[in-house]
Amino acid sequence: MRKKKKGIIGEFKEFIMRGNVMDLAVAVIIGGAFQKIITSLTNDIIMPLVTLATGGIDFNNWFIALDGSSYGTLAEAQEAGAATFNYGAFITVVLDFLILAAIIFAMVKGMNVLAEKTHKKEEKAPEEPTTKKCPYCLSEIAAEAVRCPHCTSELDK
Repeated sequence: MRKKKKGIIGEFKEFIMRGNVMDLAVAVIIGGAFQKIITSLTNDIIMPLVTLATGGIDFNNWFIALDGSSYGTLAEAQEAGAATFNYGAFITVVLDFLILAAIIFAMVKGMNVLAEKTHKKEEKAPEEPTTKKCPYCLSEIAAEAVRCPHCTSELDK
């Protein structure tokens, strides 16, 4: 009996219904929401503290106007229509990434520690010895031997 071809729609439906694809979709959605939280943490909490600690320096206003003019703030440069090189915003995004990476690292590390504690390590049963000593001549012989190959004594099992 010959199988009927599924077609592109059928193959797509089969692909999308796999468990790992659905897990990935959920992870991407949660990751996007988590990224918003980290961005808010960086922009609304950490960067104002850095600005305060550096004596009022605002990273978002670190820029170079590419038209050669001088502007007081990035907003003024953008209002004038000047092209700008916004390296301060880039620094903020790098900090955002580093914070996110540190939090993910801490979460993964914590999950690994938890997994180690919850998974009981299988205790290995002591291995059966492969050799034994002949009680008559004290030579080392195979554990299954019923007669010593050295003194030819009969052995108890």
